[in-house]
Amino acid sequence: MNDKKDPVPVVTREAVFAGGCFWCIESDFEKAKGVVEAISGYTGGYLKNPTYEAVSSGGSGHVEAVKVVYDPAVISYDQLLDLFWRHINPTDMGGQFVDRGAQYRSVIFYADDHQRLSAEASKKKLDESGRFDDPVVTEILPLDIFYPAEDDHQDYYKNNAFRYKLYRTASGRDQYLERIWKGGDLKNKKRPG
Repeated sequence: MNDKKDPVPVVTREAVFAGGCFWCIESDFEKAKGVVEAISGYTGGYLKNPTYEAVSSGGSGHVEAVKVVYDPAVISYDQLLDLFWRHINPTDMGGQFVDRGAQYRSVIFYADDHQRLSAEASKKKLDESGRFDDPVVTEILPLDIFYPAEDDHQDYYKNNAFRYKLYRTASGRDQYLERIWKGGDLKNKKRPG
């Protein structure tokens, strides 16, 4: 396996997404061509310098989130949005898969009007696609301070591959995504029966 990284592009941009367990979202984004880095962390709450324990217990107001650093010459913000939708259940207000509570809800955090407008248009397109029986409820909120998570949560899918695979399989995430997205993209308007 070649661990040699491509050089960091001169111009990068950042986007922040929350979609349940940040180990899974980080892993999904880091595999995308044009993503330089994905950083697990916390945002959206009121507690300064939150810890994993504070966030996962639901007492901080924060969600588990991922900051995606990307090369806009290779992957666009709209493509990141499409990738995000394909790795969550956007109709679940109570969390994601086995992770329950507001700290695991799905949120797109926008840094500027371009991101906000793109996120709103993308959400509307997905909601009107007919892929889901229930409405798309993913929130679109302004980005505040993003706090990187503790080191043992960064690259968890690489550093704890066996445990990560067990968690990912047991969570039901992949089974759900396969069922919903099998057979096409948003151009395939109806979800598979």
